[in-house]
Amino acid sequence: MPNAPRTCLAALLKAYREPLAVEEVPLPQEIEPGAMLVKNDASSICGSDMHAWENPPPASMGIAVALPVVPGHEMMGRIADLGTVRHDSLGRPLKEGDRIIWSPGVCGRCFWCTVARRPSLCPNRRYFGVSSVRDYPHVTGAFAEYTYVFPGCGLVKVPDAVKDHWASAASCALRSVVHAFERLGTLREPEIVAVQGAGPIGLFSVAMAARSGAAQVIAIGAPADRLEVARKWGADYTISIDVPHPQRVEQVKELTGGLGADVVIEGSGASTAFIEGVELVRRGGRYLVIGQVGPGSVNFLPANVVGKELDIIGSLSGNVSDYYKALCFLDNNRERFDFDAMFPNRYKLRDIHCAFVAMHELRDIKPVITYGT
Repeated sequence: MPNAPRTCLAALLKAYREPLAVEEVPLPQEIEPGAMLVKNDASSICGSDMHAWENPPPASMGIAVALPVVPGHEMMGRIADLGTVRHDSLGRPLKEGDRIIWSPGVCGRCFWCTVARRPSLCPNRRYFGVSSVRDYPHVTGAFAEYTYVFPGCGLVKVPDAVKDHWASAASCALRSVVHAFERLGTLREPEIVAVQGAGPIGLFSVAMAARSGAAQVIAIGAPADRLEVARKWGADYTISIDVPHPQRVEQVKELTGGLGADVVIEGSGASTAFIEGVELVRRGGRYLVIGQVGPGSVNFLPANVVGKELDIIGSLSGNVSDYYKALCFLDNNRERFDFDAMFPNRYKLRDIHCAFVAMHELRDIKPVITYGT
């Protein structure tokens, strides 16, 4: 890369549960065909980043982490080195300086990419935030001034009216919800939707359910300020998790004529939420599970699935089409929803540990890391 810097600042995960170290790391000086280098404008912290900071991913995820890494996978930036790439995944021309978000790289030739057409399950998927910083191309996570975008990644230009930090969240939290709603299928009038969780996944699920025509939306979560955002984003009723479990279930039953919700969406990430979700959904209903990516396990009675004749739908990550639709959702609904309510605070890279603590303590819904002066 002519005239490119040889290093940049990055936050490093060197040991689990230890504060991230902000250090100079090498930048790749050669870009392989189909790859590019992006200068980040905004990186946001995902709930799964908290899990990744505490423990390696569970074996079921099929992801191997090689410490030390630049963690993180939610980011938006401007193209610094285009390499051989000339168009985004929609065929639109790209140039250096364009704002983009990007999906993990997929191989495009395995069973899941070609026959099943489920590229989010591609076993050759190249994830961000898992490769050692010691190995080329070094900067493969969100929490750095630059990120290397692998060949095979989906690329989507960011609409002019979509703010940097919104676009960053679209690259994980919102695209995960978009993908999950694709897996769920059409909301059928007059279905009532209950959403477990008032973090980014839960709040985006509330907004999408309200926008998709749910008859009523019930949000279950905490703390109170997040439930207030849920109400502003379309929740007709909110229930605090400070209310004991049996009473939460009873409140949902009362709001649904004693039946239970037609659709329950798990977006909390709490392993115990799964058991409660099965209780909340009505007989013959649908249970959409998005947030269960942590290592926690629960005792579960499978007969409840049979006895209620439930459809349980798992959803993992998203495909490049979901990234595009997530940006469209932000662009088309920016007057309807105050998306900035999810991002009250900004942090410089050197203060990233403070951002992690703020998210862990539920003081921030989604902290944003910004770069530059």
